[in-house]
Amino acid sequence: MISDSIELTRAGADDAPALARIHLRARAAAGPAFPPPVHADEDLLPHLLRDVLPAAEAWLARIDGEPVGYAVLEGDDLLADLYVDPVAQRRGVGDALLMHARARRPRGLTLWVFTTNTGAQGFYSRRGFRVVGGTPGDNEEGAPDLRMRWAPA
Repeated sequence: MISDSIELTRAGADDAPALARIHLRARAAAGPAFPPPVHADEDLLPHLLRDVLPAAEAWLARIDGEPVGYAVLEGDDLLADLYVDPVAQRRGVGDALLMHARARRPRGLTLWVFTTNTGAQGFYSRRGFRVVGGTPGDNEEGAPDLRMRWAPA
């Protein structure tokens, strides 16, 4: 269910602390669904400011003015990140961000998800994404992952 009170705006440098907070809280709440991080938590904010926000399209979701989730789109079809603060999960934030990402990339979306993150796999599968590949751990974390794709009907 998508709440009418979810507002989506393009994220900028001023939003980077909120993105970092959401990211860290969501990963921590997911527990073993994610492999151990390879970077220190305090490195996330500089990474967002230096590498992500200048080069990608980031969208911030707010409920009643409070930042509760974000999505990052890169290139023609990559959904690089979609994180929802645990306090706002199951309130339509992920759906709102995903619907917006689809509208921004109407020819299709690709994403990567760790094999251990079965919750995310289910979320995306229920929304039309299909597994189209994967690796035994060809990523920074060295953890097995799946490549998922959504294409319009």
